[in-house]
Amino acid sequence: MFQIRAMTPEDHDTVMPMVQTFYKSPAVEHDADPAVLERTFRDAVDPAEPLLRGMLLLEDGAPAGYAYVTECYSGEVGGRCVFFEELYFAPQCRGKGYGTAVFHWLKEQYPHHPRFRLEVTDANAGAVRLYERLGFRFLEYRQMVLEGDLQA
Repeated sequence: MFQIRAMTPEDHDTVMPMVQTFYKSPAVEHDADPAVLERTFRDAVDPAEPLLRGMLLLEDGAPAGYAYVTECYSGEVGGRCVFFEELYFAPQCRGKGYGTAVFHWLKEQYPHHPRFRLEVTDANAGAVRLYERLGFRFLEYRQMVLEGDLQA
């Protein structure tokens, strides 16, 4: 049986190996500082951090994966947007419909949010197929980031 529950600080030793595996997979295009990944976990389990929510995904009570979601406001849709930050399933738990279950659960959790958004790499073809099957479409924007100070 598949279950979703909120992450707790006690889940650290269960979740962090999955996070490290996720960040070494084709789902991620660059390395991440381990200290940042630790801080993200702490924020995901901290009730005082309203923007990030961590979920532990379970198969028959055993860890099957994890997910992080956050919220922002989207001017394009005139409302809050759920941004699916990370979704990871252990290889033996893939292809069982659990990804679909996570997205249906999210729609129940955030029924008044007009947009759900996520990032995916081209190399993560299985995830692309899942997301398209669920109705996601590619936006034609190219995402850019600035890390650190502005250039002169």
